[in-house]
Amino acid sequence: MLFTDRADAGRRLGARLQDLRTQDPVVVGLPRGGVPVAYEVAGALGAPLDVILVRKLGVPYHRELGFGAIGEGGARVIHDDIVRMSRVDEDDLAEVERSEAAELARQARRFRGGRPRVDLRDRTVVVVDDGIATGATAEAACRVARAQGARRVVLAVPVAPPGAAGALREQADEVVCLSTPESFFAVGEWYQDFDQTPDETVIELLARASAALGADPAGDRAAAGGPGGDHAPDAGGHGEGLAPGAGGPGPAAGGPMAAERPADGEHRIPVEDGTVWLPGDLLVPEHAPLVVVFAHGSGSSRRSPRNREVARTLSTAGFGTLLFDLLTPEEEIDRTNVFDIGTLARRLGEVSHWARLRLRLPVGYFGASTGAAAALRAAAEPDAEVSAVVSRGGRPDLAGDRLGAVRAPTLLIVGGRDETVLDLNRQAQARLRCENDLAVVPGAGHLFEEPGALRAVSDLALEWFRAHP
Repeated sequence: MLFTDRADAGRRLGARLQDLRTQDPVVVGLPRGGVPVAYEVAGALGAPLDVILVRKLGVPYHRELGFGAIGEGGARVIHDDIVRMSRVDEDDLAEVERSEAAELARQARRFRGGRPRVDLRDRTVVVVDDGIATGATAEAACRVARAQGARRVVLAVPVAPPGAAGALREQADEVVCLSTPESFFAVGEWYQDFDQTPDETVIELLARASAALGADPAGDRAAAGGPGGDHAPDAGGHGEGLAPGAGGPGPAAGGPMAAERPADGEHRIPVEDGTVWLPGDLLVPEHAPLVVVFAHGSGSSRRSPRNREVARTLSTAGFGTLLFDLLTPEEEIDRTNVFDIGTLARRLGEVSHWARLRLRLPVGYFGASTGAAAALRAAAEPDAEVSAVVSRGGRPDLAGDRLGAVRAPTLLIVGGRDETVLDLNRQAQARLRCENDLAVVPGAGHLFEEPGALRAVSDLALEWFRAHP
């Protein structure tokens, strides 16, 4: 099941939950992305809306790797196996928890705007998020609801991996999930529009829901507000980005690019008018006819072993390759950034412009998973100069209505056993108006881990770029 956006997911979820209308429900959303979903659910149930405030605890050197979560009322979920695996000093982990607790308090003040927290005592509490990935945040949210006196806890989400819903039934009396796709890799892959939800949107929706039910959304049931926060760190925006590195000093914002052709190795590539610098690994053999720019997928990076294997095949055949990170480490902390296809496509376009000017070579795109959507959206821009696009296990459907504007010859490669993604690729192919082909690797899954599967991907990509220099 693919959702148009969070509002669409919320409306569908609200329709499924109609039997709760008679159970005195309160709907609570996980900020930020869960709140637009919860807003629609609350409207469908005629119920008060509030935020359920928890905060992910990330391993200090790899903040995307969560070792637990904390929430209002002292709720705490710790995954001891991840703590042991991380081998991080206990004092460092405690400092992460102190920092996130302070952020909980700040977010509570900001989101509620002085309104008291809705009292959950003796109520049926519907905990809503835009999807479940690991389940740590949802687990913590259910524990928070219990700690605040909920009579019954219902966890409701649009999408989750197959095993997650069952595991969470220990914390929730009922788990309602509209879709549990076998080929689940990340929540954002199941939305056409998964742009990040700003704080301002959360504040506006909470205020609007409160006004719809009167100044006090819970009547005389409101309780004193406590500390709270969201279930993912702040987006961090573009910030100051990364300083120029091994690639040498970059140009000032708006300044001309240097004419000297860059050497092979690691470079820092400017985007966002020079306010952000992205690390990339460049290799250009002598007389290369084309440089292939790689756009990795969610949960991956320029270090992806699968993309590097394809890059080795291309460089051995004489093609240039550029693997780079689409986001800074600070930006990757907020997972919604990983699915902001518009931003990723814009940055891919800027990096491509850098490569064309500095290398004086045509550019092709190789995109994996959500990176394929970014590649196709970038290739659809009116000023795009892209020789060819190859998608590996991609989500071209996430490029939305821009698919019809792609002019570059496009090859879609999908594993034969990756049935859900294969179906999405077939639908996307029907919307392409450029020269295109769909290649199915028999017996391969989404990650092409089977013997010979990645070799087949590399060979298919090589032949496509050879045919479309």
